[in-house]
Amino acid sequence: MPKDTSIKSVLIIGSGPIVIGQACEFDYAGSQAARSIREEGIEVILINSNPATIMTDPSMADHVYLKPLTTKSIVEILKAHPNIDAVLPTMGGQTALNLCLEAEEKGIWADFNVRLIGVDVNAINITEDREQFKQLLERIGIPAAPAKTANSFLKGKEIAQEFGFPLVIRPSFTLGGTGAAFVHRKEDFDNLLTYGLEMSPIHEVLIDKALLGWKEYELELLRDKNDNVVIICSIENMDPMGIHTGDSITVAPAMTLSDVTFQKMRDMAILMMRSIGNFAGGCNVQFAVSPDEKEDIVAIEINPRVSRSSALASKATGYPIAKIASKLALGYNLDELQNQITKSTSALFEPTLDYVIVKIPRWNFDKFEGADRTLGLQMKSVGEVMGIGRSFQEALHKATQSLEIKRNGLGADGKGYTNYEQIIDKLTHASWDRVFVIYDAIQMGIPLSRIHEITKIDMWFLKQYEELYSLEKEVSKFKIDTLPKELLLEAKQKGFADRQLAHMMDCLESEVYNKREDMGVKRVYKLVDTCAAEFEAKTPYYYSTFEAEIQRPDGTRYVHNESVVSDRKKVVVLGSGPNRIGQGIEFDYSCVHGVLAAAECGYETIMINCNPETVSTDFDTADKLYFEPVFWEHIYDIIRHEKPEGVIVQLGGQTALKLAEKLDRYGIKILGTSFDALDLAEDRGRFSDLLTELKIPFPRFGIAESAEEATQLADTLDFPLLVRPSYVLGGQGMKIVINKQELEDHVIDLLKSIPGNKLLLDHYLDGAIEAEADAICDGEDVYIIGIMEHIEPCGVHSGDSNATLPPFNLGEFVMQQIKDHTKNIALALKTVGLINIQFAVKDDIVYIIEANPRASRTVPFIAKAYGEPYVNYATKVMLGAKKVKDFTFNPQLKGYAIKQPVFSFSKFPGVNKQLGPEMKSTGESILFIDDLKDDQFYELYSRRKMYLTK
Repeated sequence: MPKDTSIKSVLIIGSGPIVIGQACEFDYAGSQAARSIREEGIEVILINSNPATIMTDPSMADHVYLKPLTTKSIVEILKAHPNIDAVLPTMGGQTALNLCLEAEEKGIWADFNVRLIGVDVNAINITEDREQFKQLLERIGIPAAPAKTANSFLKGKEIAQEFGFPLVIRPSFTLGGTGAAFVHRKEDFDNLLTYGLEMSPIHEVLIDKALLGWKEYELELLRDKNDNVVIICSIENMDPMGIHTGDSITVAPAMTLSDVTFQKMRDMAILMMRSIGNFAGGCNVQFAVSPDEKEDIVAIEINPRVSRSSALASKATGYPIAKIASKLALGYNLDELQNQITKSTSALFEPTLDYVIVKIPRWNFDKFEGADRTLGLQMKSVGEVMGIGRSFQEALHKATQSLEIKRNGLGADGKGYTNYEQIIDKLTHASWDRVFVIYDAIQMGIPLSRIHEITKIDMWFLKQYEELYSLEKEVSKFKIDTLPKELLLEAKQKGFADRQLAHMMDCLESEVYNKREDMGVKRVYKLVDTCAAEFEAKTPYYYSTFEAEIQRPDGTRYVHNESVVSDRKKVVVLGSGPNRIGQGIEFDYSCVHGVLAAAECGYETIMINCNPETVSTDFDTADKLYFEPVFWEHIYDIIRHEKPEGVIVQLGGQTALKLAEKLDRYGIKILGTSFDALDLAEDRGRFSDLLTELKIPFPRFGIAESAEEATQLADTLDFPLLVRPSYVLGGQGMKIVINKQELEDHVIDLLKSIPGNKLLLDHYLDGAIEAEADAICDGEDVYIIGIMEHIEPCGVHSGDSNATLPPFNLGEFVMQQIKDHTKNIALALKTVGLINIQFAVKDDIVYIIEANPRASRTVPFIAKAYGEPYVNYATKVMLGAKKVKDFTFNPQLKGYAIKQPVFSFSKFPGVNKQLGPEMKSTGESILFIDDLKDDQFYELYSRRKMYLTK
């Protein structure tokens, strides 16, 4: 049956600011949904308060409302658009579902004659209300862990007495495991129960027997209204039950599941989806399986919406779940829709993988001093990476190389743990580096059976690790000139990086690279094609691997490369890798706009990125997508294969910028601002000389490489001092110190964690106002796209500040200095593209804090506030296709826009929540006000004095 023709206008609810547990995977889902529905000629109205995302770009929907996600906003939109027929709440995570329910309870949908599509209210209630869900499972005969619901403290105590410990407490209607906890001891129960009841919006918790050590699996399903169901992907958690899936290392397809159990699990998932309501859309189902021969299956939960895992499953299979789910919500059936990859088979076709994907979460514990770093039921990661390989080992290595935590893969980099007690402790209390610690344990000789006993990780995975270590030992017996080709090929097929091989054989990375070239051990690129090459794939979505040569009948040898290079002029855009604090979704926004602008200029666009949650890694954003680590070796091979005109590094945050030096050294053209200018801005000494030459004031500073040098400098600079390492992102390691003892402690700490780094000591301008400007420059003209004033004083990181556009109390004299300094610095740095400059204003003098000649965190915010596509313009300038004077700038903003940071402190109870020079916010929202008399502005401004240090 074709689509429902009565639907002419759809409201999509977004997920709001990024928080731990609900990140940019919902931006990806919402963007796909908006595009999918508009393709059908249906009007799309979108509400989301997040300015950093591509989802809230004006090009994504017919009307975008950057408003708070409240029923008040929903009513305003429904009044402004009486033609809205339906609401799709399944693309915005838990936030959208909860808001949808609230609107339902208040009778808002009924008042405006709007119906729900993609899910029904019963499905949300049954799956979110732990008691109803438990009863449903009993009714349909699906096993669940023994559990009871408590909506009072007393009831909770009774249940604990009945079940005994260990127990799990899970609050109803929460996200990312908020408030969930393991209780091993009676003494901890009262506090954790109280916390769980407080965290649940309906003050209800489910208390169940802990299935510690059971294996955990997820299935992603789609169903149409004819009750056709497809299972898109099976995902196995390498970590057993007890660690939130968002914090687990996951593998697709499932690796250690017997076929019989998999079929049983499929049947259960389909039965569960069919029994929660009669709706068409996507679902995610989680199961636990006993780690013995019986393989008993227990259902954990079902989410009647797209999830974090469905973004991963979409990227893993190339099957765009959110896009198809949106079409199903409109009434289409699966067999009426096309498989987006093959363009010849139908969407009623279950993907088959002839490769393996591994997802590893990315944590930011260093931002939360005193945080409990052990992993458990509450999600703590801020982002994730995905590696694709022909084997689990290759995919695992690629994922570890994508993390950007100064590791080159598993082992073979001299950074592993070597202390027995420490290794055992880290295996016992799962922490963020567990993926590496397993390797260290094997290297130390701890038997696999002991590692399995402690971690409960399936032996199959541990044996894969053991094989990698055996291979490392084998390679280490050789020198670079004696290494046999077979061994080199095997090491590369198992994902070892050239840097790791260099470490094993005590030589240079470049020597390993040259050896590979000489021996013909070269990367080949394969298509991600949904159907294991049974049908021809039409989408240019690639991963790399290594293959042994095949001999043709005529004796010539070759390896099969599926990435065919065209003769068009090309441009490579480097993505920003995994999300983390200080480098989030705003760079995905910039990369997507950069790709689209380059395409408008006639270039073939090539995207390199490894973040499965983003729109930049969607298979149809760029002309070609290489889902690969943003890691030198991988990038260099792609560039040598594709031979682009140049590479854009300005849009991928610090990740891409850090690669500029190597690109420059290898003679690869950087499009836009040159490496020398990028380096000049990062090198504090060179930059200060430039400012002195331009007669632009900056805080007195010095550079130290030891605690002794730092204390000597303090005598000339005067306290308070701002201490920071060079070349860091999001204020990592920055601190304001007020005496020599604090200074010495912090410097010793920093040099321990970042050895060999130069430390910058600035005299801190106490009580100064902070402002920042973003501009586009073509080397001749400068256009300032926005000047923002921070409500918090100088010393609170710009990413954690409420920033007001335009400024609200900087006089004309100060504004003129900001404009002059911005123009002079942009031109002196020979900027071609974007630049962000931060200022401190004290006694009407404007000092320069720093300049970043790249896309900044604030560019999407300014673009949304003024309604202009600044990244598009800047990319055209970088490519030399346009000059600044070719654009007609016409910013539109009534009143003020305020960028408001959002924090995820609730995941880290007991952590120091004080704001300072190190960034701690995970996301942001945008607030529009008409004037400064607005109550919300008044409240924000009144809190400013809290942060003043004197």
